[in-house]
Amino acid sequence: MIAIPAVDLREGACVQLVGGELDAERVRLEDPVAVARNWVAHGFTRLHVVDLDAAFGRGSNADVIAEILREVDIDVQVGGGVRSAERIEALLTAGADRVIVGTRALEDPWWFEEMTSRYPQQLIVACDVRERRVVTRGWTETTSRLVLDMVEELERLPIGGFLVTAVHKEGRMGGTDLPLMQDVAETTEVPVFASGGIGTLTDLHELADRGVSGCVLGMALYTGALDPRVIAEEFTA
Repeated sequence: MIAIPAVDLREGACVQLVGGELDAERVRLEDPVAVARNWVAHGFTRLHVVDLDAAFGRGSNADVIAEILREVDIDVQVGGGVRSAERIEALLTAGADRVIVGTRALEDPWWFEEMTSRYPQQLIVACDVRERRVVTRGWTETTSRLVLDMVEELERLPIGGFLVTAVHKEGRMGGTDLPLMQDVAETTEVPVFASGGIGTLTDLHELADRGVSGCVLGMALYTGALDPRVIAEEFTA
């Protein structure tokens, strides 16, 4: 399993939110590019960069993302408000290895099928989940769709993975939703990346034991709950 530090962007800064709530910002670092370089220096081999402003429809951090892509020489997956072919193309051209698509992949399946045929294995589906139901538009809208049903519908496409975020656990470091992650990993042969609530080394081992391919780490790294050098050394593939 690979551990992937999150670089979440808001108003040009790197932040960490609790529960996905904009008014529950716990971490703010004003130089996201330096943050990205720091994770590379610790030995991580992939970054997870998300434009929160674009996801919430409040603006864009495209310039910061472009600078991060120029400055780091490891794999970077980028998401947050990606809802057009033009944005996908721009991110891949700028150096992103994978692009994360959430809302439009769920709301416009014909469009997403075309995108996966155009960019096979380069698109990751964001499965943001609260109580097993998919949430969209920056976690502000809860749909009636169950995440396992969505995974079964989309796994036939040539996608690069499912990013499953337990929104109800996000930023709390109280442990992720292990039954959810296990059920998704057992439902599909597509790589599954877990996010939300990871706070200890035990959490990482439990995810790896359940067949999860990777995990996105945020609050636990930024607060020092996890030692980045230890994590980067053990969880690199």
